[in-house]
Amino acid sequence: MNLTEKAYIAGIVDGEGTVTLARKHKNETPSPMVSIANCNLDLLLWVRKKTNCGTMHTRPANKKHRAAYELRIRSDKALNFLKEIKNLLRIKKPHAELLLKSYKSVTVRNGRYNAAQLEEKMKLVKAIRRLNRR
Repeated sequence: MNLTEKAYIAGIVDGEGTVTLARKHKNETPSPMVSIANCNLDLLLWVRKKTNCGTMHTRPANKKHRAAYELRIRSDKALNFLKEIKNLLRIKKPHAELLLKSYKSVTVRNGRYNAAQLEEKMKLVKAIRRLNRR
């Protein structure tokens, strides 16, 4: 991706995206996720092609509404994606900086957390959710 494409994608994430920690399955701890929702499928496919990561999902819609689509980038790919566009973000920059700074330090490699480790991870989840409430 060149700088112009990164800036355009950062604008899309700022305007229509979410930077958060989310569970993929109920029994997992939350992991980084960047999601972009839009009615324009071509736009999301272009972002997916340029970033070379992410999965497409169709959001359930009312029959009276247009179909909506969502691009989700998860885990390490989400962290790498945020590293590339962090300096170009404006609104979601605090979210990206907090995730990039803290996520690896509160995550154990084997996924088995003791009570103190799990508490630290959940503090990060709460901090990210507070940022998303604006």
